[in-house]
Amino acid sequence: VRMKEEKFNLEYPLQTKSPNIIWELISTAPGLQKWIADEVMQDGDTLTFTWGQPWTDRDTKSSRILEKEKNRFIKMRWDYHEDEESYWELRIQASEIPGNLVLLSTDYAEPDDIGDLKELWASDLERLHQVSGL
Repeated sequence: VRMKEEKFNLEYPLQTKSPNIIWELISTAPGLQKWIADEVMQDGDTLTFTWGQPWTDRDTKSSRILEKEKNRFIKMRWDYHEDEESYWELRIQASEIPGNLVLLSTDYAEPDDIGDLKELWASDLERLHQVSGL
């Protein structure tokens, strides 16, 4: 029996005032490939994420874009989510520090998996900072 997934958010401060730069990194296959997965391919409104190198065990998951608004947010659903309400979203929003932006990631997981998934997001966001300086 699967437990109901719970929503959680992580807020990541950005070192930029320009949503354009961030938008490329969160809404395009080449941008996402820089910090979320080893390979990201796009076919229409489906993004396919692959982790691992060709000579190792690889993990591939697909995500369908549900909604997006340029320089604001992209909302997707992983193919393995059974719950229609589950999604993941990357949203650019104003920070409490005037003139700065934050990246808000929203995701769903079973309660037992939330800690691990938060750690994964934290390391992805750290990689985003490393590759972009933002």
